[in-house]
Amino acid sequence: MQRLLSGYRQFRESTWPEHRAAYEALAANGQAPQAMVIACSDSRLDPSLIFGAPPGGLFVVRNVANLVPPYERDAAYHGTSAALEFGVRGLGVPDIIVMGHAQCGGVHALLNGVPDSLGDFVRPWMRIAARARVRVAEAVSDPAQMQTACEHESVRVSLENLMTFPWIAERVAAGTLRLHGAYYGIATGILSLLGPDDRFQPAV
Repeated sequence: MQRLLSGYRQFRESTWPEHRAAYEALAANGQAPQAMVIACSDSRLDPSLIFGAPPGGLFVVRNVANLVPPYERDAAYHGTSAALEFGVRGLGVPDIIVMGHAQCGGVHALLNGVPDSLGDFVRPWMRIAARARVRVAEAVSDPAQMQTACEHESVRVSLENLMTFPWIAERVAAGTLRLHGAYYGIATGILSLLGPDDRFQPAV
């Protein structure tokens, strides 16, 4: 905790004064992010840092394995779906980016089994990506490629699930909302984008 407080003091002394006018404008006028990013909770990646976004630039929701559940209206709690509703219907973001990453622990658990210590919530959550595991098992024969292939496929599954939300599908059809798949290499720093050919290619 002391390291965090030390970081906060540095933020207050240098970073905050530099961006003070932007923060004050955001407080006075509200937020208008240029995109929404659905990313993994993994501590090794930070969407705002990766995209060089200024304060207020991105509306970010993070969860285990950057998954989007299918649209469901019931009495359960839907944190990611609530964030989507706020970002799309409340803020009117023009772009949604689903960003997977290398060495994803959630995807590793999906492929190799969730340990009992993570059975209360992680195991049922990862069932969202069950069809990613099935597709990879059918298409990939090299075990060394399974992890990366499944990380890619989980992004595709989340993009498919986004289109089950009626107010997302409507906006995509109208051309007012665009969906993107992305993948970040932690060791390489390379961001790849899912192209029209359904393949991930480096953005730069």
